[in-house]
Amino acid sequence: MSWYGKAIGAVIGAIAGRGLLGAIVGMIVGHQFDERSDEERLRAQSGAADLRLAFFEVTFLVMGHVAKADGRVTVQEIDAARDAMRRFSLAEDDRRRAIDLFTRGKQAGFPLEAALRRLRDLAARQPDLCRLFVQIQLEAALQGNGLNAPSRAVFARICGALGVSPLELAALEAMLRLRYGGHPRQPGWGGSAGSERGTPSRLADAYEVLGVGSGATDAEVTKAYRRLMSQNHPDKLVAQGLPESMVVAAHERTQRILEAYETVKNHRGMK
Repeated sequence: MSWYGKAIGAVIGAIAGRGLLGAIVGMIVGHQFDERSDEERLRAQSGAADLRLAFFEVTFLVMGHVAKADGRVTVQEIDAARDAMRRFSLAEDDRRRAIDLFTRGKQAGFPLEAALRRLRDLAARQPDLCRLFVQIQLEAALQGNGLNAPSRAVFARICGALGVSPLELAALEAMLRLRYGGHPRQPGWGGSAGSERGTPSRLADAYEVLGVGSGATDAEVTKAYRRLMSQNHPDKLVAQGLPESMVVAAHERTQRILEAYETVKNHRGMK
């Protein structure tokens, strides 16, 4: 329980009221302030807990739904989901929950929009969390069977529901191309996971990740980089409601942003 309001109210009341009565009145006003502060703090803590739960559950529900987009779930897609669980270092209970959620998401008639609405309602003021959510889904899809027409249609629905623009989705794809250097099951990615892409393509991806064109000034490039790093700082995203177990995804995101910036810096000879 807070006591700052009571103490400050008592002091102000004693000064303004010139005595004990003023102090008592000030304490009453301060007590009401403290109660409101406590209620607001509890409400904020409850909201963050709800968002963490929703982020975890909707992540694996939607991952299962995307995997089933073309009518069947392959071994590669199951392996991609398991890889996500390993990367997030899920405890055994959470891993079982994730598997159950993935299985539920594969079922016919899964209410995708309702699941996304739950997340969007809780994360309405945290668009960075929504973009990170799409990144996690995109990476799982690309590690699975790649982005075919049915899965791209699902991603259009996901992005539309969460307020992620086509340009932001394209930047996320460019970010993952920088990481993998191409994808064996994704047309147009070229090469194999972990290989280096050609310099022009890599440079174009780097600009797209930063959200600036090749004609941007050095100052604009640096400003875009700093803005993205600030928006996607892992501690900030955890404070907004990202589950602690998934903080690795935020760290990976900042690493890709840094790689994009270094690619542009090296090409331009920036200090």
